[in-house]
Amino acid sequence: MARPGNVAAWGSLLTGLASIATLPLAIYVTRFSESYELLHAGVAIPVAAVLGLASLALARRARLRGGLTLEGRRPGPAGVGRVLGFVGMCMAAAAIVSLVVYALLEYVGTRG
Repeated sequence: MARPGNVAAWGSLLTGLASIATLPLAIYVTRFSESYELLHAGVAIPVAAVLGLASLALARRARLRGGLTLEGRRPGPAGVGRVLGFVGMCMAAAAIVSLVVYALLEYVGTRG
């Protein structure tokens, strides 16, 4: 039977991977749809951010549970999940910045 810390570590890894894959997948899907444009992929930004936060929370839980046992502190799925969750959060932040810049340029372009 799997230990709770181990389940949290693998959950962190999986949610981190999902966080990183969400935005590129949303952008890829818009290329093959006639009714959706690239800006519609912005709906995936909160999904990527929530998955990144979940990955960080699960990695923290796994690390805390691992500290209470005799397993030691070796890098594993929880460490990788933490890095992937952080990268997913950075990707979501960069996507938000790009949408804000796009909106500013649209606003300035329509005023002049």
